[in-house]
Amino acid sequence: MSATPLHDIWEASSSQPFLPSIPKGLQFPIAFTLLFIAVLLTGLFGLSMLTQHRQCQRRADLPTDNTLKNLPLYGIPASLAFAFGAVYMICAVGVYV
Repeated sequence: MSATPLHDIWEASSSQPFLPSIPKGLQFPIAFTLLFIAVLLTGLFGLSMLTQHRQCQRRADLPTDNTLKNLPLYGIPASLAFAFGAVYMICAVGVYV
């Protein structure tokens, strides 16, 4: 039982070119948009934490922990937007990792 040589597999796959799901021309705008959204959401997450901290200092109350409410609202979407935006930016500018 002999395995098919790699060259034969390469030649057979040459008739089916790779087509990315997102065209090459749209990768940079999508990456830039995702990274901008990530920076915006990260800023909102940080500002909401700062505002909450200042309100607790003024009232001298025990802090109500809104971190768990802000995390799925700002934190998780920000990290996902940054992750996908970074990958698309790497693909768009031609950095091969």
